[in-house]
Amino acid sequence: MDVSKAVQNYLNKMVQDVSGMKVLLLDNETVTKEVYLIDRVENKQREKMKHLKCIAFVRPTPESIQALVEELRDPCYGEYFLYFSNSIKKSAIERLAEADETESVREVQEYYADFLAVNNDVFSLSLQAPANPLYVENSSTWDTRTFLRCAEGIVSVLLALKKKPLIRYERNSQLATKLAAEVSYHIQQEGPLFDFRKPDTPPILLILDRRNDPVTPLLNQWTYQAMVHELFGITNGRVDLTSISDVRPELREIVLSSDSDPFYKKQMFLNFGELGGNIKAYVDEYQAKHKSSMNIESINDMKNFRKLSGNVTKHVTLVGELSRRVEADGLLEVGEVEQSLACSENHANDLRTTQKLIGQSNIPFEMKLRLVLLYALRYEQYNANATASLIESLRNCHDSTEKHLSLVEGIIAYGGADRRMADMFANQDILARTKNAFKGLKGVDNVYTQHTPLLVNTLQDFIKGKIKPENYPFVEGGTKDKPQDTIVFMIGGTTYAEAREVQKLNTSNCGARIVLGGTTVHNSTSFLREVYDSVGRWHKSNPSPASGGPGQRIKTSRLD
Repeated sequence: MDVSKAVQNYLNKMVQDVSGMKVLLLDNETVTKEVYLIDRVENKQREKMKHLKCIAFVRPTPESIQALVEELRDPCYGEYFLYFSNSIKKSAIERLAEADETESVREVQEYYADFLAVNNDVFSLSLQAPANPLYVENSSTWDTRTFLRCAEGIVSVLLALKKKPLIRYERNSQLATKLAAEVSYHIQQEGPLFDFRKPDTPPILLILDRRNDPVTPLLNQWTYQAMVHELFGITNGRVDLTSISDVRPELREIVLSSDSDPFYKKQMFLNFGELGGNIKAYVDEYQAKHKSSMNIESINDMKNFRKLSGNVTKHVTLVGELSRRVEADGLLEVGEVEQSLACSENHANDLRTTQKLIGQSNIPFEMKLRLVLLYALRYEQYNANATASLIESLRNCHDSTEKHLSLVEGIIAYGGADRRMADMFANQDILARTKNAFKGLKGVDNVYTQHTPLLVNTLQDFIKGKIKPENYPFVEGGTKDKPQDTIVFMIGGTTYAEAREVQKLNTSNCGARIVLGGTTVHNSTSFLREVYDSVGRWHKSNPSPASGGPGQRIKTSRLD
């Protein structure tokens, strides 16, 4: 199961099947080959070039359909090949046919790439609050537009991977319950599209809720890909480096792609401590080739050398800035306290070190806030917790605002103990405490990466067939077989820390293949923005407990 390859195959096919010079119209930017011109379908200022063929690859949204209708009424190009990233309604096809008075359309196809392939085994729907909120009114009610987009995105992933799964969901999540029912409904409605060869072991779609693990997105990250996303942000594979004061113009925005960057592919899951030696070896490799550059004998040799030169500069700049931030912002000291709060219970020590870091001027306020949020989650049910005192300490910080301080109460409303199904801190019973203590005695390779996301335990139980059906019920049917193919979707967003763990499971010869997806891929900034937005939308009264069954569906304005 490779979501990157699935998307690449679609794009390659649509470009290769249309011969000659062509223009590509998009409503979301992508990169293909043999394309003379790329433009946006909404652009009304395009020049008429009748000698070119046009490939339009868009989501079948009302806005994109309307833009294509207007395009076909006054065509800029000689021929049109229309490709949609998801199923298109019959009524929309009829509108396009009526608009095509010049009979310019040569082909209409559905290519199921209605998602962002982040890694080979990770996808995102790029849905973040406040532009794409999850909730309206309370914690049990989906925002209808986001709800439908999630269902359509998941169905697109299933079709791209050619999987018709059994669907399971977290029983304590109303959103997961309703989304599972909606995806099941879509699969039934699109019956012929899901007529795939039946495997011996049915694939599983597992729908989870971020609220069960609010800790993982709050932690500093220490592997290359996750660290870059935490400190700079990765948006559609691009990283904005304009915050670096003396960055070269060509490095103000860089691309990180495991498909086109062999060095990044090898390093993306490695710990920061390993990067220093590897980046030095990469520079040495470049210098060795630079000395032999006099032996370049072809244009291709020159292109490869220049590509290597640019890539070395990119990674040296990026790793150098990461190193500077680690030192300037006291990330090692902060990271150690974070891991203590996430992985063990030592109240006196945790309170003392958290108070100490709040008082240090070199620690960014956002990191101080996250330490208090982790403390509030860890010691929520501890009778002598000092959360109120820590809030007052934050209030005295220079960058503090009431919005920031409200997040302490907000994180409990979002993912506190009574909101979670799992024993995230492994401290609710004697067996869990003993297991957690034993884990601490074994030691770790890196004190900064002790924490294991809750998702790992869930997936390991799934792989071993130990998951409890009452906690993760099926929408329909069921199986006792250990799953071979599992597609996980995290409502509320996944993280690169979880992506790394999925990659480790996929390469561990555990007999299972896993694809991880979510509404977005969070760093701590985007996660706290979503927490603030979500809690702000809920009623002040306590949300109703999960009820009802998977047969319930949200009423929508779908034009069936």
